[in-house]
Amino acid sequence: MEALSILLTLCIVLATSLSGILYPRESESREVVSLDGIWKFLTSPTEDQENGFRNKWYSTHFEKWIQMPVPSSYNDVTVNSAIRDYVGWVWYQHEFYVPKRWWADKQRVVLRFGSVHYTAMVWVNGKKACEHSGGHLPFQADITQLLLYGTANIVTVAVNNTLTPTSLPQGFIQHPNDTSRYPPGYILFHHDFDFFNYAGIHRPVYLYTTPQTYIDDITVITDIDGDVGIIKYVVKYKNKLMDLSSTPLCTVTVFAQNGTRITSVIGLTGKIHIPKANFWWPYLTSPTPGYLYTLKIHLNSETGDDVYRLPIGIRKISWNATTFLINNVPTHMRGFGKHEDSNLRGKGLDYTLLIRDYNLIAWLGANAYRTSHYPYAEEALDMADALGIMIIDESPACTIDYFTDELLQKHKAVMTELVRRDKNRPSVVMWSLANEPRSFRNESRKYFSALVNLTKSLDTTRPVSFVTSQTADTDKAVQFMDIICVNRYPAWYSDSGRTDLIQLQVKNELAKWHHVFNKPVLVTEYGAGSVIGMHTAPSSMWTEDYQVVTLKEHFKAFDALYKEGFLIGEMIWNFADFATPQEYIRPGGCKKGLFSRERQPKMAAHITRWRYWTLAQNSTNITLPDDLLFAGP
Repeated sequence: MEALSILLTLCIVLATSLSGILYPRESESREVVSLDGIWKFLTSPTEDQENGFRNKWYSTHFEKWIQMPVPSSYNDVTVNSAIRDYVGWVWYQHEFYVPKRWWADKQRVVLRFGSVHYTAMVWVNGKKACEHSGGHLPFQADITQLLLYGTANIVTVAVNNTLTPTSLPQGFIQHPNDTSRYPPGYILFHHDFDFFNYAGIHRPVYLYTTPQTYIDDITVITDIDGDVGIIKYVVKYKNKLMDLSSTPLCTVTVFAQNGTRITSVIGLTGKIHIPKANFWWPYLTSPTPGYLYTLKIHLNSETGDDVYRLPIGIRKISWNATTFLINNVPTHMRGFGKHEDSNLRGKGLDYTLLIRDYNLIAWLGANAYRTSHYPYAEEALDMADALGIMIIDESPACTIDYFTDELLQKHKAVMTELVRRDKNRPSVVMWSLANEPRSFRNESRKYFSALVNLTKSLDTTRPVSFVTSQTADTDKAVQFMDIICVNRYPAWYSDSGRTDLIQLQVKNELAKWHHVFNKPVLVTEYGAGSVIGMHTAPSSMWTEDYQVVTLKEHFKAFDALYKEGFLIGEMIWNFADFATPQEYIRPGGCKKGLFSRERQPKMAAHITRWRYWTLAQNSTNITLPDDLLFAGP
């Protein structure tokens, strides 16, 4: 009962701040229509950002426009550098139809955006539907009363990618006064994070319907007791048009992965026990990793029925001063940081790329990655759930500085939205509040203490951390984290070229982190850049050879630290090369990937594949692939 009480408290906290944001899934009572495709697109005049608002572009068909795919980033689609580098208001527009029967059947119609970067304002048929600040997370609006049934509808979206000191991530605007170097009115946009500030409608756009009385949110917490799986759930509903004379009847049915019905219970809240359950296990730790049950939630009210199916995995997360455990089994993470980034599409969701990436993840033998440095698409996490890939779910607070109260409130709102979206995912095993914040500042102590408390009030079942680039002596906020996540680049950013120092420096520093804070340590970034096809003998920086030597020296240090018992994993930076702002220190982007931006392997991918499969074999005695190109140390 205590655990169920905590669960109910969690749901109350979420309910008081936000409604549900369940992913659109078709069912007997719900229809889902995609609005993805080719949309009209135009930019505001650089010198007159208010032009579109003043002339009400949202209330009429665009007169001058170009074609733009949705979802995608707009930056790399054209051959126009002004669009690639554009900062400010851009506008999208799309025409669509809805069935007349939706009105006749009194269906509630919702318009949902998976992600728009960064600020979005949405109109339907010239009337304001909603607005949202912050990319990478979904938002939606009930547009039932804004629609025209039986004739064309117009949706218009204004998008602004301008970053400020109170946005996540932060950005800074400079108005240079030197007219000998800059024309009057010239604006410079700066940010400290090292990836390109892609913008646009990045993820799918859906219309979906529900009945008038509908399932608004579902919260699931799972546990294990021996071989028994425990599912605790809370279902929240809403009614749109009338007061109900009685509470709807809620039936929750559990189905196995093969579709077999397991059991049913009745109630908006409850606990389900499944004997001899199939637990959710990470990849290469079980013959059936990523096992998913389905909860069928059937809500019956006087206004009709609503049905929603939610995939869930039964697993327990725990941790102590040295160890991270899945289902009470000590578990090491082997993976990498990653980016949503590819040629032409930028950060736009692409299903071909998504499948390719997960094929490469499985090929490597990796079992985890961090959503550096922002929440990833729900479709990506669907695959992680199903394949058993552990996810460190990171907020978009990358390299933040100047820890103001205004920024903290924005950060709290983002974490609340993130937990609301991903709370039921078995793949999500840790919340990351930020990447490399300036946590040497004294004010970061109060800032992150408040943020940890907020996140733990939303979810008590997962560890909370951030990723630090400070030292154990200078970091003021890491003390509040459950796990110490460290980024460090010996022989690259420090002691460049001196791979002989890697083992000594890695072992000493990571041991110090554990000694000072008495918490598990996870290396969340390390590595070296390489230009694919570039080689020297002996190895030198930027060659594939140097990248391999750097990784191998780290492997030796990690093996020694695993024996000491506090290191819980290793994550290479990065999965694949990605775009960065134009700068002279990087040749066409960040080249630290195991794969090229086109997802072709470097030498480093093969040595990492040997490493990760060998680690898996040592822990679970799996059979190594017979096509490994590297063998032995």
